Amino acid sequence: MLAATSSSISIAGDSDWYIGANAGQSRAYIDNARIIDGLNAVGITTTAIRDDERHFAYKVFGGFEFDKYFALEAGYFDLGGFAYSATTVPAQALTGKIKLNGVNLDAVGKLPLTARFSVFPRLGYTYSRAKDDFAGVGAVIVQNGERSKRASNYKFGVGLQYAVTESLGLRAEAERYRIDDAVGNQGDVDLFSAGFVYRFGRAAPPLAPAPARSVAVEPPVLPVAEAPHTAPPPLPVPKKISVSADSLFAFGQDTVLLRGRQALQDFGTELKGAQFDLLTVTGYSDRLGSHDYNIKLSTRRAAAVKTYLMDALGIPEKKISSRGADGSHPVTLPDQCKGQQRSAELIACLQPDRRVEVEVTGTRLEAGDQP
Repeated sequence: MLAATSSSISIAGDSDWYIGANAGQSRAYIDNARIIDGLNAVGITTTAIRDDERHFAYKVFGGFEFDKYFALEAGYFDLGGFAYSATTVPAQALTGKIKLNGVNLDAVGKLPLTARFSVFPRLGYTYSRAKDDFAGVGAVIVQNGERSKRASNYKFGVGLQYAVTESLGLRAEAERYRIDDAVGNQGDVDLFSAGFVYRFGRAAPPLAPAPARSVAVEPPVLPVAEAPHTAPPPLPVPKKISVSADSLFAFGQDTVLLRGRQALQDFGTELKGAQFDLLTVTGYSDRLGSHDYNIKLSTRRAAAVKTYLMDALGIPEKKISSRGADGSHPVTLPDQCKGQQRSAELIACLQPDRRVEVEVTGTRLEAGDQP
């Protein structure tokens, strides 16, 4: 069902499959008043009740993120076990234990707070199994001491996620599970947990099978005609490249992807043998989204490319600057891209506007390359 649904939605280029796991503590509420009333009804007085209402719990899950705002998750959960022990007069006892586990299907929203932090509410359907064990001592007689029940119910929760890398994220969550206890009652079990989520490789962006590059060059410096043995003319020095932001970055992110680094490395290779005054890195967004969001994202992306050029290619920091620009400098024509706001067709059409440009100023050959 997830695969069939995703085939028409993932065209936007920012959908992703992922898996994950959480572990933490579950907390239940044991209705001591009901236990005491049940014992009183058969003439047994309760003197004390000791509860075990907390336990280790975990869950494992897999999901599909349709876009940066919505995902579906399916998983298995084990909420652990809970118990009580009632001491009675005459000196007898009653103990009860319950274990809870099941599977779930959740609708998960995602609200980005920053480029790396996001909050995600969830609402889900559960199919759980409750297994009860009761035992009495002395006058406390328990009939049918082992009981179990499978039932459907709901759950809800909220969490916070931090993207460590493009693929790996960390989560902290608080959830509430509605549970049938196999003896005719319903109650809530809370789960407080932390864990990780791992995203598999994202699909290549639409209409951009390879990084888009346009290179303007200066005329080559020719050797002096009278020199009988001159070196071959040096390679032309590129003045500007434009690289698709969809090939450099994941949707809404500012970490340079492996598949986008080759264009920057090729550019650095072409710069060898030349001197220049300054490299200016400018990040551009399309016209979708708010001005403030676009400026901040394009500025971070330009800074990421600057850092990569410095670290990977050894360009001094004093010779490179970066800045961000919003969608006011598009490559597409004003009437070229039409469609509903944030539709897949419109996002694909505006792909050329989402780019990072690196411009070289003051280029000249090194002294050793002069004839």
